[in-house]
Amino acid sequence: MFAEINHNSRAHRFETKVDGVPCVLDYTLESGVMTITHTIVPSAVGGRGIASNLVRTALDMAREEHWKVDPACSYSEIWMTRHPEYQDLHV
Repeated sequence: MFAEINHNSRAHRFETKVDGVPCVLDYTLESGVMTITHTIVPSAVGGRGIASNLVRTALDMAREEHWKVDPACSYSEIWMTRHPEYQDLHV
């Protein structure tokens, strides 16, 4: 089971804590395009699918909001390539 992910719209960030360790996905939003700039999961809690869950949550919100997505962070780019069901969001 994954920890709850919160959307901090003011900070343009998706956030969660796992075992007390903060994990985040940062993005910018301009003209209906969400640019994912960073996905940060410290090694202390890595390897648990946290980054994947952060990206999926961000992309699901982008779909709900009718935004396109520019996966500028390398992790999000690879993730989108591996999940063709989200290719319609890719700019």
